[in-house]
Amino acid sequence: MKPPKNCPQEYTVDKPAGLLEFLLRTMTGMSRNSVKSLLTRGAVSVGGKTATKHDTPLLPGVTVSVAPPDDPRHIDIAKHLRIIYEDEELIAIDKPAGLLAIATDREKTETAYHLLTEHVRRENNKSRLFVVHRLDKDTSGVMIAAKNERIKLALQDQWNTLVQTRGYTAVSEGVFREKSGTVTSWLKETKTHFVYSGSRPGDGREAVTSYEVIRESAAYSLLGITLGTGRKNQIRVHMSDLGHPVAGDKKYGARTDPLGRLCLHAGLLEIRHPFSERLLVFQSDTPKDFLALF
Repeated sequence: MKPPKNCPQEYTVDKPAGLLEFLLRTMTGMSRNSVKSLLTRGAVSVGGKTATKHDTPLLPGVTVSVAPPDDPRHIDIAKHLRIIYEDEELIAIDKPAGLLAIATDREKTETAYHLLTEHVRRENNKSRLFVVHRLDKDTSGVMIAAKNERIKLALQDQWNTLVQTRGYTAVSEGVFREKSGTVTSWLKETKTHFVYSGSRPGDGREAVTSYEVIRESAAYSLLGITLGTGRKNQIRVHMSDLGHPVAGDKKYGARTDPLGRLCLHAGLLEIRHPFSERLLVFQSDTPKDFLALF
């Protein structure tokens, strides 16, 4: 007799093995990425204790339990990110630093896209999700995704018209002589994906960044930043151009890393809905560890 659907699946270890190795061998109907995702979400327990490490050692006789599909652990999205807003067409999230927006060659499941896809498939396993714009892995803050292709295409086709405000908070190294200003340059990108300002107007894609110093200490400045354009890495490049790279941004010249992360946060996105024309305002508070530096 099969156990009820809402009961966990239990397996008894027959020989010494690592947890991931054991699950792959035992759960033959699941892909490697799906099994890894179970571990990431905390849906697997060993001897009654949640286990997330792939190399957790297993000894013969130990019981490994996997939560059923409708168990909240399968989609414990709150452990990874916060949903700010959701309706039948859009999801806005507060992405933490360190979480990829989309998959890479090396990482398929530890992404905002993967987590949100599992979230929407809770109600309908055929649901799809579309990333409209991205944040760098080490940038935290507001990011939106579309729940159907119609709105995804509308947002992407009209992005620059629909977006009313994109606001960021950054911690930059040093003290600014000019407490506010606007930086304009033309950005270019090397084959190794390093973005830099061209040597003359028109030499690259125009990028406009406005900043204002909110707080300062002897070592750092807390900035409120508004984008006039949405070019790749433009804040990081422009702060470096000013001689005040974003703290933690070794790629663009930072000498310090006070928080073990890139100190850049997408705090505000105001966007006009492409069909209803309603103004949607999504916000995320400045990280407390940013403020603690001042």
